[in-house]
Amino acid sequence: MNLRRIRRYGCLALVGLVGVPLIWRTWVGWNQGRHIYPSDQVRPERVAVVFGARVYPDGRLSPMLRDRVETAVQLYHAGKVDRLLLSGDNRFSNYDEPGRMAEYAVERGVPEAAIQTDYGGRRTYDTCYRAKDIFGLQSAILVTQRFHLPRALYTCRQIGLNAVGVAADLQPYARRSLVWSELREVPALLAAAFDVARRAPPPVLGDRIPIP
Repeated sequence: MNLRRIRRYGCLALVGLVGVPLIWRTWVGWNQGRHIYPSDQVRPERVAVVFGARVYPDGRLSPMLRDRVETAVQLYHAGKVDRLLLSGDNRFSNYDEPGRMAEYAVERGVPEAAIQTDYGGRRTYDTCYRAKDIFGLQSAILVTQRFHLPRALYTCRQIGLNAVGVAADLQPYARRSLVWSELREVPALLAAAFDVARRAPPPVLGDRIPIP
């Protein structure tokens, strides 16, 4: 095989390596975009599922996470949902996404009785799987940023949770943070396809806690 042919195959492989994930992301974004609604037009549901994100060492919610919880709070006060399922990472003793999310929601007037924390939501797939399997949801409103909603909707709907989404973009975010988040979605969507094909239980399960 001569050098020219090697280069040609190398270029084709590179185009495939870059192009396929981008095409996949574009298709998922288009396909799931029809399930995203403004907060005042989304159908009422019993539960809003709020996906976790970074909490700072001093306990403050990162801007994206604060917007997610704030959007869910607004849905609750508008009568769109009766309960909030706050899902996030809690694997380390000094790090508690769901706990901090719950504190913020209570401060914003949501009764503790209307809040269910999910301490096993380490990844998007884990949150979707546990929402259906542990908390017994058949449908829900998903609350996260618009760049993340297609993957969240795809994952939840593929495992049988009839979900719609509300974007939680209440403010401009730091450009570096937004660019990183957008780029991260490309490999994350490939991983999501693998996750829903395998349907493996997440690392944290536990007893069923049906949300009444």
